[in-house]
Amino acid sequence: MNQTVEDLRTINDKLSKREIELDPGGYFIIYLDRDARLICAKHFTNVIDDRGLAVDPETGKPIPARGKVERTHTTLFTGRTAKELCVVIFEQTQPCPVTMLDHAAYLGREFMRAEFALISGQEYVQD
Repeated sequence: MNQTVEDLRTINDKLSKREIELDPGGYFIIYLDRDARLICAKHFTNVIDDRGLAVDPETGKPIPARGKVERTHTTLFTGRTAKELCVVIFEQTQPCPVTMLDHAAYLGREFMRAEFALISGQEYVQD
């Protein structure tokens, strides 16, 4: 069976809507710095409460998944490629800010999407 690009997009869109457990190590906001030709990942710490929600460690308030949030990142990671960024985060940063394998896999996918967008000139929006 030959799958079309639309078939693959439908699969990915459906999987993007699934429930996920949040990483107690924190979360990343990924974006491109086109002028510097870099993939950037701001790391933010969080605490997971007893409801499974990410809360701001300073205020104890839930961090919204959508919309603008006024928080200061703990670290800014940058790389020219997805692989370079993964090496910096997963191999050179101790302790590693990512504590869950599914989070690591997600970041790898997102960094590859960001790298493709950087090279191709397409827009990048984090999933």
